[in-house]
Amino acid sequence: MACVDVVFGVLGPVTAWDGSGDELLLKGPKHRAVLARLIIARRRVVPVTRLVDDLWPVPPADAVGAVRTFVAALRRALEPERPPRAPSRLLVTEGPGYALRADAVDAWRFEQVVGAAARPPKETLKGLDEALGWWRGPAYAEFADEDWARAERSRLTELRLRAVERRAEAKLELGLAADAVPDLDAHVAEHPWREDAWRLLALALYRTDRQGDALAVLQRARALLVEQLGIDPSPALRRLEENILRQEDPDAASQVWAEAAAAYDRTVASGSRARLESTVGILRNLAVTGGGGLEAARGQRMAAIAAAERLGDAELTARLIGAYDVPAIWTRSDDPRQAAEVVAAAERALAGLPGGGSGAARARLLATIALESRGTRTGRARAAAAEAERIARGLDDPALLAFTLNGVFMQAFHRAGLAPLRDEIGAELVDLSVRHDLHNYLVLGHLVRMQARSALADFAAAGEHAAAADRLAERHERPLVGVFTSWYRALRLAASDDRAPEEVEAAYRDAIARLDGSGMPGLAAGLPALAHLSLRLRAGRPAQTEPHTDWGPYEPWARPLVLLAKRRPPEAAAALRKAPDPPRDLLFEALWCLLAQAAMALDDRGTMARARDALAPAAGELAGAGSGLVAFGPVARFVDDLTVRAG
Repeated sequence: MACVDVVFGVLGPVTAWDGSGDELLLKGPKHRAVLARLIIARRRVVPVTRLVDDLWPVPPADAVGAVRTFVAALRRALEPERPPRAPSRLLVTEGPGYALRADAVDAWRFEQVVGAAARPPKETLKGLDEALGWWRGPAYAEFADEDWARAERSRLTELRLRAVERRAEAKLELGLAADAVPDLDAHVAEHPWREDAWRLLALALYRTDRQGDALAVLQRARALLVEQLGIDPSPALRRLEENILRQEDPDAASQVWAEAAAAYDRTVASGSRARLESTVGILRNLAVTGGGGLEAARGQRMAAIAAAERLGDAELTARLIGAYDVPAIWTRSDDPRQAAEVVAAAERALAGLPGGGSGAARARLLATIALESRGTRTGRARAAAAEAERIARGLDDPALLAFTLNGVFMQAFHRAGLAPLRDEIGAELVDLSVRHDLHNYLVLGHLVRMQARSALADFAAAGEHAAAADRLAERHERPLVGVFTSWYRALRLAASDDRAPEEVEAAYRDAIARLDGSGMPGLAAGLPALAHLSLRLRAGRPAQTEPHTDWGPYEPWARPLVLLAKRRPPEAAAALRKAPDPPRDLLFEALWCLLAQAAMALDDRGTMARARDALAPAAGELAGAGSGLVAFGPVARFVDDLTVRAG
């Protein structure tokens, strides 16, 4: 049996089938746990030590040997025809651990269907019906309580919810509103915080001549959002209610879109370069419409670039890469692997252009490299940002300059204490965007200044920029802006000395609820846990120790404090020694403060000295507040304490 014949299933209990569709015997729960952990790694190597930590809260003495036994059994189950002593082609040993070189996983196929580019509604409905049928229960069902599965389970659950909503949209486009109502009714009952689901249900009811029921649904949505979360309905929900009250077609734009798309399909050849360039324009607009749009755009962006590269046209590829000038405010990529692929494609396009390119095309490619290299430490990315800005300032192209300034912002984290520099970038973006009507970059400029003024404890100015961003978001239908401004307001309350803890915690609960459906895993992963940690440390309390806390990418810097809270100093000291320097991003100072706190508790003078030196340039800032999300107190206090303790 060839490796490619094995199909893995994680949309329900973890299982595998052979080429005939027969289920393979995977033995016990630990064997399945190893398999699930390797599938989550997506063909990447998982060290044996990580597998041991994930499989056992307290590993047995022979844990490494047990893992090897599980792997050997899995290899026999997955490749029964493999000759003795022949290396496995599917579950391979590589470096310090193992990797599963899987080709067929039901969750990966599901992602492809949900993230597929826009298709005729009949095809969309057929594809989503089939894909939703692949679910046999909750994703990774038997590992619901495992920390290592939590983020992937959440991501797949969100994809499934979006698929249900996209299927309903397709039914509405096909005139099947009555057929959409029952599924949507059950959907909102189970997931009452999904505003788009309420919108679709009300629209479906309205189109089946049930105006009163449609209005009642919108009123239920409003009551839930206001009373439970303390937030107003989105502009889309409010507009739908107004249209229904006026008895207007609430989706006239859909008809215009459908007719224009049909005309485009009739007149523009299917394999033409014009189609590719039009696709990127659509993806660029889609990325700012909300979580589902952002995910779909991200899913198709690399496919469009790859299609252009296959045509062998370097100039077309450069235009496609550079046209995706979607403003970016968060410094951790939502998909690091894809970001690296985009950077590599941009470098190839630069090399393929005559003389390396010049003018706007070169500037856009360089700005893309700077943006997609966010959070990394490459000198290439900083140099690319600087060159892109220099080229843009020599051209009379305000939109290009705004794009390159976004790249400069993403590379303005090479050391601590750069909030004033980022504030200057934000101010120029605001001024440039006001003069040239660049509303997407105007929103970005206000968000950049909101973050920077927060770092400098100028909350009056930060609040003005947050309010301006919210007004623009409502006017231009940019729902993701509210994710950042709601977190800012929670941060503002947390930084106040006169706010009750219950009020601050409620604000963070509301902000955390905004992450659901945002389509920004680079932002959402680990952020709720980090927010709770910031509140506990500012109150002088130890770190939270709940076993299912999802620290996401912040685990290496939180782990020493968690182990200290569990009264396990030797393990905390070992974790502190293993913790890498924090990434150069919006939480650079915050994560150094976590290391500093642990180092002082453990009297680790070497780490104290390193933390002091790293934090000293930011002595005038609030640790973490530059993120606009969390704050750990004045950096100066940490620097002073470290200076005294480190000697």
